[in-house]
Amino acid sequence: MSFDEEWARLRAQASDRTRLNRLPEEGGAGGSAAEDLVVRQDDLGQVGNDAFKLHGDLQRAGDIVGAGMDEEGTGTTMRAARQLKKHRFAAGAALSTTVETWDSQLKTLLQACAHISNHLDFSRKRHTEDEAAIAASMRHRDGSAVSASAISQYFR
Repeated sequence: MSFDEEWARLRAQASDRTRLNRLPEEGGAGGSAAEDLVVRQDDLGQVGNDAFKLHGDLQRAGDIVGAGMDEEGTGTTMRAARQLKKHRFAAGAALSTTVETWDSQLKTLLQACAHISNHLDFSRKRHTEDEAAIAASMRHRDGSAVSASAISQYFR
């Protein structure tokens, strides 16, 4: 086999595995010619929205400390715990500890939901800004795209 024949065979094999300096065919992985850096944010938005809803629902339904609040700012559960303690029932101290633990855990969970929601909102906004900055930096002054060979010069 001559060098030219072997070289042609190797190039054909390599082209089956490698695609350089071009986008995938329409419908393939990697997006379209208009968007070559794409993050689908629907799922992230849904998770952030669910975390926001969960936060609101937990805040309303999970507040046993403030439930039945009186003028002194004490909820019915803590008033019951105080009354049980006053009459020397062991359940009073246990109920008080339960309410304090519940409140601590609820605040931790609310903080986690808020963190998830806020982080995903921030990430989505930041990604959009980064995408615009990258797109702007990959264009010439006349608006035409920077060629692959011009980009490769930055890595030499």
